[in-house]
Amino acid sequence: MTSSASLNAAIAAHRFGLGEADLGVVGSDARGWLAAQTLRADPPRGDGLLDTRGALALIAAEREKRQLARNPPPGMTAEQILAGHYRDATIADVRSRLATAALTTQPFAERLQWFWANHFTVSLAKGSTRGLAGAFERDAIRPHLFGRFETLLVASTTHPAMLRYLDNVQSAGPHSRVVALESRRAARREETPRVSGLNENLAREVLELHTLGAEAARAGVYTQADVTSFAAVLTGWRVGQETAWGSADPFDANWHEPGSKTVLGHSYGEGPDALKQVLRDLARHPATARFVATKLARHFVADEPPPKLVERLSAVYLQRDGDLPAVYRTLIESDEAWSAQPAKLKTPEEFVVSTARLLGAGERMFARAEVANPAAPINALGQRILAAPSPAGWSDRADDWLGPDAVWKRVEWATRVAERAGRLVDARRLAEQSLGPLVGSETAKQLDRAADGAQALALLLLAPEFQRR
Repeated sequence: MTSSASLNAAIAAHRFGLGEADLGVVGSDARGWLAAQTLRADPPRGDGLLDTRGALALIAAEREKRQLARNPPPGMTAEQILAGHYRDATIADVRSRLATAALTTQPFAERLQWFWANHFTVSLAKGSTRGLAGAFERDAIRPHLFGRFETLLVASTTHPAMLRYLDNVQSAGPHSRVVALESRRAARREETPRVSGLNENLAREVLELHTLGAEAARAGVYTQADVTSFAAVLTGWRVGQETAWGSADPFDANWHEPGSKTVLGHSYGEGPDALKQVLRDLARHPATARFVATKLARHFVADEPPPKLVERLSAVYLQRDGDLPAVYRTLIESDEAWSAQPAKLKTPEEFVVSTARLLGAGERMFARAEVANPAAPINALGQRILAAPSPAGWSDRADDWLGPDAVWKRVEWATRVAERAGRLVDARRLAEQSLGPLVGSETAKQLDRAADGAQALALLLLAPEFQRR
């Protein structure tokens, strides 16, 4: 490859992909290699992930166990009955996610899956999502990576994981049949009704985190009144452990607020179709186009993305009705995305997975971790897989991953990996094959002067050229 082709191959492999041991897999047409991955009609489903039906069955089984735990059999405690109910499913989900990323031949597609799963965060940090986080990625995100944003938005908003994570299963229209019935029952018993009204969590996060963005609220694009009206539209969407998945929309009319609702100046009727109409209009809103464009540019290019790049991505999004592959290809074709100077810092998950790919370790990298936790190295670096700390997901800014303690943990982990693998690989050759012209003279000098293979590999893993993308 020419020097420019080699540089582009390195950027494609590390900035857009998940790292490669040999830039030869990218070839001389880096943009073409990436673009080909946006044309997949059948994205990898993550077959190791528990599907949604299985996850809901697991949740139903927990309810049965809790009933049994109230009167445990002789010789057993309630804690013993409930312990570890979701453990195997969670381990399998995490292992599938990491092994898929470590082994995939479509790393740009897999990075997009990570991006969208973080954009539409569902987190195991909240107990109501136990068993469902992997199913969410499998059934709501992966099938729609290369379609229209509207389709991805509908799938994520109506998936059981999201409905439970953001409490929509508890939301009832103040004038719904279930609230009226519960009010009468509570009055007879002189109790406070258990079901009383709206929960606005899902409505607020769809507007602020998934579509229009917080800046749109500050600019007056939407108000608290819109959040409340949208929450009313969302009532009735409440797949829980008792509701079938896949046979029909997860909508229960008994919980739905009757009558028309006004969101962003548009009137919507009652019933399940209203939600899809609101989501369609949100997906087509200029504020959504800009918000999505900004996040994509921030993820792949720079913490403060170039304004002209954001404008181009936003324009294509609107022109193509939210066609995501068209937006991805515009990003790939943009000169701003191909600066030789890396501006992004790898998150712990990116760091560990790219190390596995660099060493050709595949899923063995995670098998070496504690059997009960294949993500132990990543968790130790400060990023719990499938368990982001809030609905906003994991930060995409370098400063949030650069604290002294975080950097020291990277040093410790890289050193341990190097002690195991350093004698088996030639770090200098790896640097040449994997990073190519990205390797600076100072890093090359340090690798040449390394005392042994372990030190050389540790220096490579901790080099700015490998830590950044």
